[in-house]
Amino acid sequence: MEENFKIDDVAKQSGLSKRTIRYYEEIGLLKAPPRSKGGTRIYSQEHIDALEKVTTFKEVLGFSLQELQHFLGLRETFEREKERYRRTKDPIGQKEKLSGIINALDEQIQVIDEKMKKLLSVQNDLIALRERARAQIEKLEHENPSD
Repeated sequence: MEENFKIDDVAKQSGLSKRTIRYYEEIGLLKAPPRSKGGTRIYSQEHIDALEKVTTFKEVLGFSLQELQHFLGLRETFEREKERYRRTKDPIGQKEKLSGIINALDEQIQVIDEKMKKLLSVQNDLIALRERARAQIEKLEHENPSD
């Protein structure tokens, strides 16, 4: 039997506020959980896992919420294509479905590549600033040697 969680439990496990969890649900980053007869959201471990992925994409990869929506949409496309492939028995149909999977994966890779290019650009700017600061220190030390 699958364990159910209330939003307080999900907030504790995910490290997100209840408001953020509800907002992610509202904008489609988190699948809406079923509700009890009293209207309370009933979350599953799947919801908690999804929030962990969102947090990872947001914090580690630096995705904006809009980029996350796009990226997660690509993941859903991938999952749909994967399921269609499993249901297809003829080789031509399987090849079509595999092509769809490859296209969805290529789009995900492209999103990450673009993000990495931006991160590398920021890193290069920081390295250049650091080198300028080091060069200035060397210049100051050369001009004013401390005996």
